[in-house]
Amino acid sequence: MTETSTGTAIVGGRVVPVEGEPIEGGIVLLRDGKIAAVEGPGFTVPADVAAVDATGKWVLPGFIDAHAHVGVSEEAEGWAGQDTNERTDPVTAQVRALDAINPADLGLRDAITGGVLAVNVNPGSANPIGGQTAAIKCWGRTVDEMVLREPAGLKSALGENPKRVYGERNETPSTRLGTAAVIRGAFVAAQNYQAKLAAAASEDSSERSVVDRDLKLEALSRVLRREIPWRQHCHRADDIATAMRMAREFGYELVIDHGTEAYLLADQIAAASIPVIIGPLMTGIDADAI
Repeated sequence: MTETSTGTAIVGGRVVPVEGEPIEGGIVLLRDGKIAAVEGPGFTVPADVAAVDATGKWVLPGFIDAHAHVGVSEEAEGWAGQDTNERTDPVTAQVRALDAINPADLGLRDAITGGVLAVNVNPGSANPIGGQTAAIKCWGRTVDEMVLREPAGLKSALGENPKRVYGERNETPSTRLGTAAVIRGAFVAAQNYQAKLAAAASEDSSERSVVDRDLKLEALSRVLRREIPWRQHCHRADDIATAMRMAREFGYELVIDHGTEAYLLADQIAAASIPVIIGPLMTGIDADAI
C-alpha cells in the first residue's frame, strides 16, 4: 500500500481496533502517516483519499511484544551477535540493551512480517540484575531513531538461571536465597547513595561534598523513585512471592515477566495490581537468555 499525499482508506475488511468489538466491513482512514479514523461500513470515504480494498481480509493494529530480546540476540549471527547477558558480574544495572541492539538484525524484519511493530528489548536473565530495557520500533537505520522509551525498565531475574550461571562458578549467588540477598544489597547501596547525594545537596555550596557518580546506583535509584519499573523474571510461584515481597520492602513498581505459575497466586497479584507479562511463548535462544 502506498499512501497518497492526501491520505489512504483501507475499506471493506474485518477491522479489529485496539479497543472495542471488531467491525465487519470497516474503514480505517489514514492521513499524514497516522490513523485519523476507524469507522463502520456507513462511513463515506473522502473524495481526496485513495481507497485500498481489504474485502475478505483482517485489518489489525500493530502488535507490541512487551518481552523480547530481538536485536541483542541476533538471528544467524552466533557468538558475534549474542549480546543478551553481561555475565561478568551479578549486578549489571548500568548496562543498557540500547547499546547492543542491531537494527539490521533479521529478527526485527521477522517481527514486522508477523505484525509486531514495536518491542521492549530486555537484557537476559543470567544475572540477578541484568540491565536496562529499551522500548523501540522495529524499523530504523540506527537504534536512536527507533527508540520509543529508554530506559523502559530494569531487568532482574530470580530462580533457576542466576543460581545456575553463578553456581557453576562457585560464586555468589548459587541459591535462591543468595540471589535475593544480592538484589537486596544492591537496593540498600542505592538508598545509601541517594542519602549521600541528598546530604551533599543540603550543604553550603562552599563546603559541599563531592559524591562520585555511580552508574549502577543511578539506575537502581530510578527504580526506587518509581521512574521506571522493575522487570522481574520469575517462573515458579515461590519466586513470584519473593518478587512481591521485595517490591513491598523497597516500594518500587513491579512487573512480573514470564509468570508461569502466576495463576497459583492470581488473587494476591491482582490485589496488588501487579502486571504480568506471559512469554516469550516461542523462542529459539538459550533459556538463560530470556
